Amino acid sequence: MEAFALQLFNGLSAGSILLLIALGLAVTFGLMNVINMAHGELMMAGAYAAYITQNLFKDYLPASWFDSYFILALLVSFVVSALIGLVLETALIRFLYGRPLDSLLATWGVGMMLQQLARSVFGAPNVAVISPSWLDGGWQATGGVLLPYKRLFIIALVAVVLAAMYLYIYRSAEGRRMRAVMQNRDMAACLGISTRRVDALTFALGSGIAGIAGCALTLMGPIGPSLGTYYIVDAFMVVVLGGVGKLIGTFAGALGIGLANTLFEAWTNASLGKVLVFACVVAFLQWKPMGLAAMRTRSLD
Repeated sequence: MEAFALQLFNGLSAGSILLLIALGLAVTFGLMNVINMAHGELMMAGAYAAYITQNLFKDYLPASWFDSYFILALLVSFVVSALIGLVLETALIRFLYGRPLDSLLATWGVGMMLQQLARSVFGAPNVAVISPSWLDGGWQATGGVLLPYKRLFIIALVAVVLAAMYLYIYRSAEGRRMRAVMQNRDMAACLGISTRRVDALTFALGSGIAGIAGCALTLMGPIGPSLGTYYIVDAFMVVVLGGVGKLIGTFAGALGIGLANTLFEAWTNASLGKVLVFACVVAFLQWKPMGLAAMRTRSLD
């Protein structure tokens, strides 16, 4: 039972990390229908923002303040990635709406440019971000089950971000405008909604959430210019499996893939486990092509 509980927690933790990574993509891809291949590099920007914040605290502030740097790093990562996303949307993405292949190629090129920029500024080797001391160790749930504080913190962070996104999308005026534009852009424009402003804010929001995901990933290990490439395929898989445009579907897809991946790896190995997860996702999409939760729309196809 202890081994099963540990595997269940590992699956929940892996699913939470996937969910945090995919939440930003659920906005830019799921709601805006923009295939943003630079999403991983926006995560990388958030991770390096946390690294810079750590170094600033270490070099210029008293040592007693160091443990509080990570809370500020989350905010800095969000702002940095959101600003990069806002510039990207204003300078490039706005001209590529309705052209998925062009947006895919363009954002892939932007991602390569951001990777090379990171290598030029920070170097090619990975760098380490020191986690605050209050995240060291773990909670002894039972005699043989130790739950690391870092993973518990990520799960709590995902819950906070998910709740904030739900309140923004479904309970705020800006969220209602965003959903109106995504469901029927022409009608929303006729009602006086600035679709250009909504597009820019929505893309910036998704990019900022990617920055928070990058900051959280610094707790899991070293970071480098290629950080985003390890997660971009899984993030797209979560969004597609959950159902394009549905937040609850993204949540269910991330937890399902995280749990399945952990269980398959425990029964087989890492490589074969990943293959089995991909096979299950492909088989499921053959049965339900729209994913777990299909988005309802009032626009005419």
